[in-house]
Amino acid sequence: MRCCFAPMEGITGKRYREVHAAFYPGIDRYCLPFLTPTEAHRLTPQQVRELDPGPLDRARLLPQVLTKSADDFVWFASVLAELGYSEVNLNLGCPSGTVVSKGKGAGLLRDPDALRRFLDEIFLRSPLPISVKTRIGLESESEFGPILALLCAYPLRALCIHPRTRRELYTGSVHLHAFARAAETAPFPLCYNGNLFTPASVHRIEEAFPGLQSVMLGRGMLADPALVVRCRGGSRSRETLLAFHEALSGRCLADLHPNQAVLPKFKELWLWLSLLFPDDGTWKRMKKCRTWTEFYPLTQRLLRDAPMLPEADFSRLGQSPVQP
Repeated sequence: MRCCFAPMEGITGKRYREVHAAFYPGIDRYCLPFLTPTEAHRLTPQQVRELDPGPLDRARLLPQVLTKSADDFVWFASVLAELGYSEVNLNLGCPSGTVVSKGKGAGLLRDPDALRRFLDEIFLRSPLPISVKTRIGLESESEFGPILALLCAYPLRALCIHPRTRRELYTGSVHLHAFARAAETAPFPLCYNGNLFTPASVHRIEEAFPGLQSVMLGRGMLADPALVVRCRGGSRSRETLLAFHEALSGRCLADLHPNQAVLPKFKELWLWLSLLFPDDGTWKRMKKCRTWTEFYPLTQRLLRDAPMLPEADFSRLGQSPVQP
C-alpha cells in the first residue's frame, strides 16, 4: 500500500516535507499545498520555491492546482511539464469558506454542468496526466453519485476521495459507504483520505478495500510524524521526534523571522503535535505566547519530559479514527 502525505497550507511546505523525509522514511508521495495560478500566468517566488524538489525526486512530489479556470489550469500544467513533473492534481476538495465562495476547491462541485465543461477542457488540453482529489459533495452525500459518474467519464490518473461533504468539514464520521461505491465502479486507481490517525485505522481500510492503491495521511501525520513508520511496522522514538522538531525549527529560523513567521507556523503545527501528549495545560500556555523565546521552552518541556500517549488524542477535537 502506497502512503501519501496530504497538504496542509501553512505547515507542510518545502521545509517541512524535506525535514520530514529525512527523519521519517516511508512516504511514497508528498502532495504539495495547493498552487493557485496568477492572472499574469507567472509563478510567484513562493511557487518557485515550492516547486523546487530539493533533495526529493520529483516523482515523490504531486503538485495540486486550485482554480476554476480551464485556461489557468492548462497553463500551470504546462509549466509543471517544463519543470519535469509527470502529473498534476486537481483540487475539488478544499472546504475553506473563502475558497468555496470563489467557486474553487469543493466549490466546483456546486454546478455539475460547469464542472463537466471545465473537465472537458483540461482533459483535452493538459500536457500532463490529471489526478483529482475530491469531497463527496457540497451539502449532501446524495450528491456523490452524479459526481462519481461524471469523474468516471474521464481518464483520471487516480482519484483521491475524502468521504465527507464540504459542509461537514472535518467533523462527524466519514461516509465509508460512499467510498465503497467508488471502489466498486471506478475504472482508475483510488486513494482513501480521512480520519486515518492510527496504524490500526490504516490497516482496517486496507482490509476493507483490498484493491486500494494508496492512502493519504493528513492530520494523523501532523500529530504523529512517525505514523507512516509505524504503519510499516516500525515504532515511534522520542529521540527522533525531538531531532525532527529541532531540525525543522532550525531550518525555519534560518529563513524566517522568529516572531512574525516561525511562531505562527509552529503554533499551527503544535495544534496537532500537542495531541500526542497528555493535556496538562501546556498547549493553552503555548497559544498565548507572543514570542519564539516564550514558546520554544514549552515545546521542549513536552518533547523532553512529558509522557507520550500511545496514540494522538483526537478525541479532544471531537474526532476518532476511521472504523470500517
